[in-house]
Amino acid sequence: MLPLSQPARLLPGIALSVLVSGLAILFEHIEVALSGGHWIESLVLAILLGTGLRSSVRIPPAFDTGIAFSAKILLEVAVVLLGASVSVAEIGAAGVLLVAGIAAVVVLSLGVSYGIGRALGLAPKLATLVACGNSICGNSAIAAAAPVIAAEADDVAAAIAFTAVLGVGAVLLMPALHAAAQLNDLQFGIFAGLTVYAVPQVLAATASAGLVSTHAGTVVKLIRVLMLGPVLLALGALGNGAGGRVSLRHVAPWFIAGFAAMMALRSAGAIPAVLLGPIADVSDLLTTVAMAGLGLTVDVRSVARSGGRVILAATASLLALCVLSLVLLALLAVN
Repeated sequence: MLPLSQPARLLPGIALSVLVSGLAILFEHIEVALSGGHWIESLVLAILLGTGLRSSVRIPPAFDTGIAFSAKILLEVAVVLLGASVSVAEIGAAGVLLVAGIAAVVVLSLGVSYGIGRALGLAPKLATLVACGNSICGNSAIAAAAPVIAAEADDVAAAIAFTAVLGVGAVLLMPALHAAAQLNDLQFGIFAGLTVYAVPQVLAATASAGLVSTHAGTVVKLIRVLMLGPVLLALGALGNGAGGRVSLRHVAPWFIAGFAAMMALRSAGAIPAVLLGPIADVSDLLTTVAMAGLGLTVDVRSVARSGGRVILAATASLLALCVLSLVLLALLAVN
């Protein structure tokens, strides 16, 4: 648990995250001035800078608490504020078929990912962690599922290590996939929401494609995150011989409820129009800081320690998820 009662312990890590995000924003401005376009958004630059710093130098442990706060709490606040930019009409526009399709993709991905992991020789619990991380929401799903199945610490570390790196890699490749797959902005947003691991990573992946992609990706991703509750309940029911418990904070994360509340306020016209822009700006800024914090938690050197089979299983599982997502887009004929 983050020591919110001791803010002084948070300051070094928050300050470092703010510094990295500031550099990312500065580099984006330089990029625009030199090239006239946003080839790499500040969100992605923040991840790259943070990851590069963590992987190249030893960051003192005193920074870790604030970095974790930036990567988790600030990002969750940003997601809550993002709710003010989405209306209930957009959820309704998604349609029952899309919601059902998202649920189907998650369930199929869980089965396929688990099967890939077992086929490559991963132990059942490690295969379960990789499947949950790939199919739902990356490290958050792994962390939530671990106590339910009583996973070993080494298995949790191995699953999280590569999922973190793979998640960053997916964000960086998304703009190229947008063009290569010839997806329109709506299709790309849905695809990103179905495949990218975390909500802020969806924001980073879709930023270059515009608001349509960002909103579609966010809505799809949040629906996907809501699948975590039923999945954890199912894992708890199956037991895996572990007798694990399902925590309410994992089934219903506070920031999902906050996002829904802000979305409801926006839909009801309770948020003055004059505030929508500033709220969006604050959400963007906090997201950039959070992405810097996220990058500062990723050490690419940890990939070597996570094991070749985990790397192969996670990569193959993500590719399978991409295929399932493209099939869903084709079946729903999203235009």
